[in-house]
Amino acid sequence: MILVGGQGTRLRPLTSTVPKPVVRLVDRPFIAFMLEWLRGHGVDDVIMSCGFLADGVRDVLGDGSQLGIRLRFVEEPDPRGTAGALKLAEPMLDERFLMLNGDVLTDIDLTAQIAQHEATGARATLALVPVADPTAYGLVVLREDHSVRDFVEKPSSDNVESNLISAGAYVLEREILELVALDRNVSIEREVWPRLIDNGLYGFAASGYWLDIGTPARYLQGTFDILEGNVRTAVSERLGGDWLVVDDGAQVFGRAIPPAVLERGVRVAEGARVGSLVVLAQDVSVGAGSTIERAVVLAGTQIAEGCELRDCILGAGCRVGAGTSITGGAVLGDGVVVGAHNVITRGARIFPGVHLPDGAIQF
Repeated sequence: MILVGGQGTRLRPLTSTVPKPVVRLVDRPFIAFMLEWLRGHGVDDVIMSCGFLADGVRDVLGDGSQLGIRLRFVEEPDPRGTAGALKLAEPMLDERFLMLNGDVLTDIDLTAQIAQHEATGARATLALVPVADPTAYGLVVLREDHSVRDFVEKPSSDNVESNLISAGAYVLEREILELVALDRNVSIEREVWPRLIDNGLYGFAASGYWLDIGTPARYLQGTFDILEGNVRTAVSERLGGDWLVVDDGAQVFGRAIPPAVLERGVRVAEGARVGSLVVLAQDVSVGAGSTIERAVVLAGTQIAEGCELRDCILGAGCRVGAGTSITGGAVLGDGVVVGAHNVITRGARIFPGVHLPDGAIQF
């Protein structure tokens, strides 16, 4: 079961019109990476717990057959929390199942986690990943037998017993649902896990890639890590040995520098340069003399001549006028129109449908 009920507020304006699970990441809906990862570990039946814009998720993913899985949906009538959403899906769950946070891009070894769960006779096994700065997180402290001893919230630097945090991937026995009240908001982290300490709660210290992509900065980082092969995904097969995808339907008269993905209908004018670490979705056009680096430009967006795009995200159907600079973590929602000679930077977020005249912003 994958929890995808949030509104994706931290990722706005990308999620203002598109449900977060189906926001495009490189060349496919974000949640497709999780579904492909699950399929690689033998999972063929997935329940999506939806809330905000649920129909949009269902419309894009369908029944899962294109991904080689059975995909079913549960829609929360109101926010139920992580355990409440699980309780709502109880009739659809097997005796043992996986519960996953839908915000995560990862390649950790689920098969090994399940094997440890079986070997320890656990009721619940939490995937855990190490972090560089343990003082910034809620930590999980394990005993030598992998059982959870304690949860510690943001310890001081002189009192750090662990560097492991929850990765949002749990192997669970159906019996834990007996601990969850029906028809109310229940947090599995705050109300269920503490009750299972010394009563069947274990942690699996995972290795591999893990990233919560809930913010624009992390969305970009996830994109770059996929392009560079830092996380194992099917995109690496498309990129091949030269780390460059230029669709047969793309026209590139300028330069494309790997790693980069240029999809069907992309047109890069003479004198323009795209890459490295760039994704241009279908039907994006880039004008003469423009430079795009470390950026994502979604479908149908048009970039005029002489523009600079760096460390930014542009939604679908945007229009950017000549000589405009968009840098520094700026994000444009779908359909934004930016006139000529604007400077947009410092993490500015421009929401869908906004029109800015020539020279309107000079950050």
